[in-house]
Amino acid sequence: MLTRETPVFIDGPCGQLEALWLDTPDARGVALICHPNPVQGGTMLNKVVSTVQRTARDAGLATLRFNYRGVGVSAGSHDMGSGEVDDGEAVATWLRAQYPELPLTLLGFSFGGFVAAALGARLEAQGVTLDKLFMLAPAVHRLTEENPPASKCPLIVIQPQDDEVIDPQEVYQWSAALGRAHELLKVAECGHFFHGKLTDLKDLLLPRL
Repeated sequence: MLTRETPVFIDGPCGQLEALWLDTPDARGVALICHPNPVQGGTMLNKVVSTVQRTARDAGLATLRFNYRGVGVSAGSHDMGSGEVDDGEAVATWLRAQYPELPLTLLGFSFGGFVAAALGARLEAQGVTLDKLFMLAPAVHRLTEENPPASKCPLIVIQPQDDEVIDPQEVYQWSAALGRAHELLKVAECGHFFHGKLTDLKDLLLPRL
Protein backbone atom coordinates (compact mmCIF):
# COMPACT_ATOMS: atom_id res chain seq x y z
CA MET A 1 0.00 0.00 0.00
CA LEU A 2 1.24 3.49 -0.85
CA THR A 3 1.62 5.58 2.28
CA ARG A 4 3.33 8.76 1.10
CA GLU A 5 1.12 11.67 0.15
CA THR A 6 1.89 13.78 -2.92
CA PRO A 7 1.86 17.59 -2.67
CA VAL A 8 -0.57 19.10 -5.19
CA PHE A 9 -1.99 22.53 -5.92
CA ILE A 10 -5.66 22.91 -6.77
CA ASP A 11 -7.29 25.97 -8.31
CA GLY A 12 -9.52 27.64 -5.72
CA PRO A 13 -11.73 30.74 -5.67
CA CYS A 14 -8.83 32.92 -4.42
CA GLY A 15 -5.99 31.16 -6.24
CA GLN A 16 -4.10 27.96 -5.65
CA LEU A 17 -4.84 25.78 -2.65
CA GLU A 18 -2.10 23.64 -1.13
CA ALA A 19 -3.03 19.99 -0.62
CA LEU A 20 -1.65 16.53 0.15
CA TRP A 21 -3.05 13.70 -1.96
CA LEU A 22 -2.74 9.96 -1.42
CA ASP A 23 -3.70 8.24 -4.67
CA THR A 24 -4.44 4.73 -3.41
CA PRO A 25 -4.45 2.00 -6.07
CA ASP A 26 -7.71 0.04 -6.05
CA ALA A 27 -9.21 2.52 -3.57
CA ARG A 28 -12.74 1.63 -2.54
CA GLY A 29 -13.62 5.24 -1.75
CA VAL A 30 -12.28 8.75 -1.33
CA ALA A 31 -11.85 10.81 1.86
CA LEU A 32 -11.68 14.62 1.93
CA ILE A 33 -10.43 15.97 5.26
CA CYS A 34 -10.99 19.54 6.55
CA HIS A 35 -8.66 21.08 9.13
CA PRO A 36 -9.37 23.19 12.25
CA ASN A 37 -9.54 26.96 12.81
CA PRO A 38 -6.88 28.73 10.70
CA VAL A 39 -6.91 31.84 12.91
CA GLN A 40 -5.84 29.66 15.85
CA GLY A 41 -3.08 27.95 13.89
CA GLY A 42 -5.05 25.10 12.36
CA THR A 43 -3.54 23.54 9.22
CA MET A 44 -3.78 20.31 7.25
CA LEU A 45 -0.78 19.07 9.27
CA ASN A 46 -2.72 19.18 12.57
CA LYS A 47 -2.20 15.93 14.47
CA VAL A 48 -5.91 15.06 14.54
CA VAL A 49 -6.14 15.64 10.78
CA SER A 50 -3.03 13.50 10.30
CA THR A 51 -4.56 10.71 12.39
CA VAL A 52 -7.78 10.91 10.37
CA GLN A 53 -5.81 10.75 7.11
CA ARG A 54 -3.84 7.67 8.18
CA THR A 55 -7.00 5.96 9.40
CA ALA A 56 -8.79 6.61 6.11
CA ARG A 57 -5.72 5.30 4.30
CA ASP A 58 -5.76 2.14 6.41
CA ALA A 59 -9.45 1.71 5.55
CA GLY A 60 -8.52 1.54 1.87
CA LEU A 61 -9.52 5.06 0.87
CA ALA A 62 -7.69 7.53 -1.30
CA THR A 63 -7.27 10.72 0.75
CA LEU A 64 -6.91 14.44 0.28
CA ARG A 65 -6.33 17.10 2.92
CA PHE A 66 -5.83 20.75 2.06
CA ASN A 67 -5.07 24.17 3.49
CA TYR A 68 -7.80 26.79 3.31
CA ARG A 69 -7.15 30.20 1.81
CA GLY A 70 -4.41 32.06 3.66
CA VAL A 71 -3.03 28.92 5.34
CA GLY A 72 0.43 27.60 4.49
CA VAL A 73 1.08 28.59 0.89
CA SER A 74 -2.60 28.63 -0.12
CA ALA A 75 -3.51 31.93 -1.76
CA GLY A 76 -5.94 34.44 -0.27
CA SER A 77 -6.79 35.39 3.30
CA HIS A 78 -9.02 33.92 5.99
CA ASP A 79 -12.77 34.30 5.66
CA MET A 80 -13.80 32.12 8.63
CA GLY A 81 -17.07 31.15 7.00
CA SER A 82 -18.43 30.62 3.51
CA GLY A 83 -15.01 31.27 1.95
CA GLU A 84 -13.50 28.14 3.44
CA VAL A 85 -16.55 26.17 2.32
CA ASP A 86 -15.96 27.61 -1.17
CA ASP A 87 -12.39 26.29 -0.95
CA GLY A 88 -13.69 22.88 0.07
CA GLU A 89 -16.09 22.87 -2.87
CA ALA A 90 -13.24 23.58 -5.31
CA VAL A 91 -11.15 20.80 -3.78
CA ALA A 92 -14.10 18.37 -3.82
CA THR A 93 -14.69 19.12 -7.51
CA TRP A 94 -11.05 18.34 -8.28
CA LEU A 95 -11.11 15.19 -6.18
CA ARG A 96 -14.31 13.85 -7.71
CA ALA A 97 -12.80 14.39 -11.17
CA GLN A 98 -9.93 12.07 -10.19
CA TYR A 99 -12.33 9.38 -8.89
CA PRO A 100 -15.68 9.87 -10.67
CA GLU A 101 -16.93 6.39 -9.81
CA LEU A 102 -15.88 6.21 -6.14
CA PRO A 103 -17.99 7.23 -3.12
CA LEU A 104 -16.88 10.37 -1.30
CA THR A 105 -16.60 10.66 2.48
CA LEU A 106 -16.15 14.04 4.19
CA LEU A 107 -14.36 14.40 7.51
CA GLY A 108 -13.73 17.56 9.49
CA PHE A 109 -12.20 18.47 12.84
CA SER A 110 -13.34 21.49 14.92
CA PHE A 111 -13.83 24.42 12.47
CA GLY A 112 -13.28 21.76 9.81
CA GLY A 113 -16.36 19.95 11.10
CA PHE A 114 -18.38 23.00 10.13
CA VAL A 115 -16.64 23.19 6.73
CA ALA A 116 -17.22 19.49 6.00
CA ALA A 117 -20.88 19.63 7.04
CA ALA A 118 -21.63 22.80 5.04
CA LEU A 119 -19.70 21.45 2.05
CA GLY A 120 -21.73 18.26 2.28
CA ALA A 121 -24.97 20.25 2.03
CA ARG A 122 -23.70 22.04 -1.07
CA LEU A 123 -22.69 18.80 -2.74
CA GLU A 124 -26.02 17.18 -1.91
CA ALA A 125 -27.80 20.18 -3.45
CA GLN A 126 -25.79 19.48 -6.61
CA GLY A 127 -27.03 15.90 -6.68
CA VAL A 128 -23.87 14.33 -5.24
CA THR A 129 -24.50 11.29 -3.04
CA LEU A 130 -22.05 11.27 -0.14
CA ASP A 131 -20.95 8.04 1.48
CA LYS A 132 -20.56 9.45 5.01
CA LEU A 133 -19.92 12.65 6.96
CA PHE A 134 -17.73 12.63 10.07
CA MET A 135 -17.69 15.66 12.38
CA LEU A 136 -15.04 15.61 15.13
CA ALA A 137 -15.42 18.09 18.01
CA PRO A 138 -17.35 20.22 15.49
CA ALA A 139 -17.94 23.97 15.61
CA VAL A 140 -21.70 23.46 15.26
CA HIS A 141 -22.47 27.09 16.19
CA ARG A 142 -21.14 28.10 12.76
CA LEU A 143 -23.83 26.10 10.96
CA THR A 144 -26.55 28.55 9.90
CA GLU A 145 -29.34 28.92 7.35
CA GLU A 146 -26.69 30.23 4.95
CA ASN A 147 -24.42 27.26 5.63
CA PRO A 148 -26.60 24.35 6.78
CA PRO A 149 -25.23 20.83 7.35
CA ALA A 150 -25.59 17.92 4.96
CA SER A 151 -28.88 16.15 5.59
CA LYS A 152 -28.98 13.00 3.45
CA CYS A 153 -25.77 11.04 4.10
CA PRO A 154 -24.96 8.91 7.15
CA LEU A 155 -23.57 11.19 9.89
CA ILE A 156 -21.16 10.34 12.69
CA VAL A 157 -20.35 12.98 15.35
CA ILE A 158 -17.41 12.33 17.68
CA GLN A 159 -17.27 14.68 20.67
CA PRO A 160 -14.68 14.76 23.50
CA GLN A 161 -16.45 15.00 26.84
CA ASP A 162 -13.82 17.31 28.35
CA ASP A 163 -13.53 19.60 25.31
CA GLU A 164 -12.07 22.95 26.38
CA VAL A 165 -12.60 24.67 22.99
CA ILE A 166 -16.03 23.51 21.83
CA ASP A 167 -18.67 23.27 24.57
CA PRO A 168 -19.71 19.59 24.59
CA GLN A 169 -23.22 20.51 25.73
CA GLU A 170 -23.62 22.71 22.67
CA VAL A 171 -22.78 19.74 20.46
CA TYR A 172 -25.08 17.42 22.41
CA GLN A 173 -27.96 19.91 22.13
CA TRP A 174 -27.33 20.39 18.42
CA SER A 175 -27.31 16.61 18.00
CA ALA A 176 -30.57 16.21 19.93
CA ALA A 177 -32.29 18.88 17.83
CA LEU A 178 -30.98 17.63 14.50
CA GLY A 179 -34.09 15.67 13.62
CA ARG A 180 -32.35 12.98 11.59
CA ALA A 181 -30.79 9.64 12.37
CA HIS A 182 -27.09 9.85 13.18
CA GLU A 183 -24.47 8.49 15.56
CA LEU A 184 -23.14 10.57 18.46
CA LEU A 185 -20.00 9.15 20.06
CA LYS A 186 -18.78 10.70 23.32
CA VAL A 187 -15.09 10.24 24.19
CA ALA A 188 -14.57 10.17 27.96
CA GLU A 189 -11.68 11.97 29.66
CA CYS A 190 -10.73 13.59 26.38
CA GLY A 191 -9.95 17.20 25.48
CA HIS A 192 -10.47 19.01 22.20
CA PHE A 193 -7.22 17.92 20.57
CA PHE A 194 -7.57 14.26 21.57
CA HIS A 195 -4.31 14.37 23.58
CA GLY A 196 -3.52 10.78 24.57
CA LYS A 197 -6.69 9.64 22.80
CA LEU A 198 -5.63 9.53 19.15
CA THR A 199 -5.57 5.72 19.23
CA ASP A 200 -9.11 5.76 20.64
CA LEU A 201 -10.14 8.11 17.83
CA LYS A 202 -8.68 5.77 15.24
CA ASP A 203 -10.51 2.85 16.84
CA LEU A 204 -13.80 4.75 16.52
CA LEU A 205 -13.17 5.83 12.94
CA LEU A 206 -11.73 2.72 11.32
CA PRO A 207 -14.73 0.36 11.53
CA ARG A 208 -17.06 3.16 10.44
CA LEU A 209 -14.99 4.11 7.40
